[in-house]
Amino acid sequence: MSDPVLHLEGIKRTFKQGREELEVLRSINLSIKPGELVALVGPSGAGKSTLLHIAGLLEDPDGGEINICGESCNGMNDDERTRVRRENLGFVYQYHHLLPEFSALENIVIPQMIGGFSKKDARVRARELLGFMGLSEREKHRPARLSGGEQQRVAIARALANVPRVLLADEPTGNLDPDTAGEVFKLFVKIARGAGLAALIATHNADLAASMDRTVKMEHGELVEV
Repeated sequence: MSDPVLHLEGIKRTFKQGREELEVLRSINLSIKPGELVALVGPSGAGKSTLLHIAGLLEDPDGGEINICGESCNGMNDDERTRVRRENLGFVYQYHHLLPEFSALENIVIPQMIGGFSKKDARVRARELLGFMGLSEREKHRPARLSGGEQQRVAIARALANVPRVLLADEPTGNLDPDTAGEVFKLFVKIARGAGLAALIATHNADLAASMDRTVKMEHGELVEV
C-alpha cells in the first residue's frame, strides 16, 4: 500500500481572544494517500481554513507533527518551507487571486518559471491545462474579461501547473453559482484523479463532498470520519 503523502499527527492550534484562549484544533490526526480525495466539512469558524493553512505550511501549529511526501516539516526555516510548497503543494482558494495585469496563460506560466521551468516549457504546459479546462480560446484574456467560473478554472490550472503531489483547496467553488460550481468541481475532480493527486478540499456543499473518496468533519476542534 502507498505511504501517505500528507500526514498530520497531534496538530494543535490555540488563539488568544483578550485574556481567553480559544482552542481551535485539538490534536488533529489525518493521513491522505496518493490519489485519495478527502472532503473537509464543518460549520464556518470550525477551523477548516486553519487546518489547511497548517497542512500547507502557511501557518505554524502549536503542537503536533507535519509530514509531506515523507519529509518531516517541523522545525523548517522559511526557505525550506517554501521549497516544500513549491515542489509538492498546490493551492486553490474560494477567491481566485489571479494577477489582474496578466493574461490567463501568463497567470499559469509565472508560477512555473518561479519553480524553475523554462518559459517555453511553462507555456506548453499552461496551454495544455487551459485546453483541459476548456479555455484555449481565452488564454490571452485578463481576469477582468473572464467570468467567475472561468477565473476559477484558471486558478485550478495554476494550482496544478507545477505538478504538485498534494492539492489543498479552501471552498474552491464557494464563490460560484450552483450550476457553475458543479461544472468547475467536476473538472477539478477529473484532473486531480487523472494526476493521482492527494487532495484535501474544504467545502460546505454536501453534493460535492459526496463525490470525494471520504469525508472528515471538524467538530469542536476535533476531526471525525463521516
